[in-house]
Amino acid sequence: MSAAFGFTRGAELPNGRGRTGVITTPHGTIRTPAFVVVGTKATVKAVLPESVAELGAQAVLANAYHLYLQPGADIVDAAGGLGAFMNWPGPTFTDSGGFQVMSLGVGFRKVLAMDAAGVADDDVIAAGKERLARVDEDGVTFTSHLNGDRHRFTPEVSMRVQHELGADIIFAFDELTTLKNTRAYQESSVERTHRWAERCLRAHGELTDARADRPYQALFGVVQGAQYEDLRRRASRGLAELEVDGRGFDGFGIGGALEKENLGTIVGWCADELGPERPRHLLGISEPEDFFTAIENGADTFDCVNPSRVARNSAVYTADGRYNLLTAASRRAFGPIEEGCDCYTCAHYTRAYLHHLFKAKEMLASTLATIHNERFTVRLVDAIRDALGRGEFDAYRTEFLGRWFARRR
Repeated sequence: MSAAFGFTRGAELPNGRGRTGVITTPHGTIRTPAFVVVGTKATVKAVLPESVAELGAQAVLANAYHLYLQPGADIVDAAGGLGAFMNWPGPTFTDSGGFQVMSLGVGFRKVLAMDAAGVADDDVIAAGKERLARVDEDGVTFTSHLNGDRHRFTPEVSMRVQHELGADIIFAFDELTTLKNTRAYQESSVERTHRWAERCLRAHGELTDARADRPYQALFGVVQGAQYEDLRRRASRGLAELEVDGRGFDGFGIGGALEKENLGTIVGWCADELGPERPRHLLGISEPEDFFTAIENGADTFDCVNPSRVARNSAVYTADGRYNLLTAASRRAFGPIEEGCDCYTCAHYTRAYLHHLFKAKEMLASTLATIHNERFTVRLVDAIRDALGRGEFDAYRTEFLGRWFARRR
C-alpha cells in the first residue's frame, strides 16, 4: 500500500472475519465497518453534499460510467477531482463501470435476491430488448443510454477515466455476470476478469507515476464467480496474489449478483482467501439485515442506492421496519417519521407534512425522506461497529433484527 493509503485492524469477531478498522485516504479516514453513501452522478439524489456530511456519512461513491458520459471525466479532472467538483471534502470511491456491462449488456437490471432457476443461454436477448453492450476479450463496446452514441471501455480506459475522476478508492474493471449465466460462461468470465485485473494494475501503475502530483488513488481488485465456491475462492486467491511491477491491489471489492440467502456464505469464502491485511468492500447490498450478515462475514465497507431510492418512492426506514408515508395512517400523524431519530427531518417535520408533500408531488418530499433514510442507515452501521468493538455484536443483532422483523410476523 502507498503511504497515502492504509488499513489498520481493530477488534475482531471470534470467526476471524468480521472486524473493526480504519482506512486512511488522502481525504480523511473511514472507520469500518462503514456504509458508503451512493452519489451516482456526483450527487446523492435530492440532497446537498453538506447535508450528507451532517447526517454522518464518512464517504461517497460515484459511478465512473455515468460521469464518463456526462459531464466527462476530463471536466471532473479540471475541476480538481470528484470531491472538489461536488463540494464533498471527505473520502470518495468510484466503481469501474463493470456494473453497466451487466445491467446494459447482460442482465438489464441488478437484483440482490435473484432466483437461479431457469438458467438461460448467455446470448438470449432479454425481454425482447437488444443488448446495449457487448463483451469481448479486450473490453466492452456499449451504446450510451443518453444519446445512442457508441463507446468502448477497456481496463485501460476505465483506469484512465477513474484517475481523471480522482476518487480516493477506485475499482478494477470487471465483468459482472448474473445468476442466469451458465456455469461455463461464469468460468470464462472469472478468467477474463483476472486478465483484466492484471491490465488494470499495469495501467494504474503507469498513471500513478505519470500523475505523481495528484493524491494517491487506491486500487481495489473485484472478485466475481457468482454462487460457485470454487470460482469465488479461485478468483479471490488470484487477486490476492497478483502483482505487476511489484504493485498489488490495495484492497478488494466483492461483486456480482448474489442470492440473498447465500450472501454471508459467499462473502465468507472471499474473506478467507483474500486474507486479513487489506480492506474488503461489498458492492451494492440492500437491506439492514444484510449489513449484519456482510459485516459478520468480513465486509469492511459497502454501498447501496436503496436508502435514497426507496425514499424517493415515499418509503422510510425505522427501527420497527419500513413503511410508506403515502398511506392514510400518515395523513394526520403530527409526529416525526420515527420518535427518537436525530436526523434533520425528524427534528423539524412531521409525517403528516411529508405525506402532503408526496401527495402533492413536491420535490422537497424526496429531500426530507432521503435525509432520514441515509441517516438511519449510517447510524445503524455506526451502532454495529460500536457493538462489534465492545464484543456485543451478536446481542445487538438479535435486539435490532427482532424489532425490525416484528411487524412482518
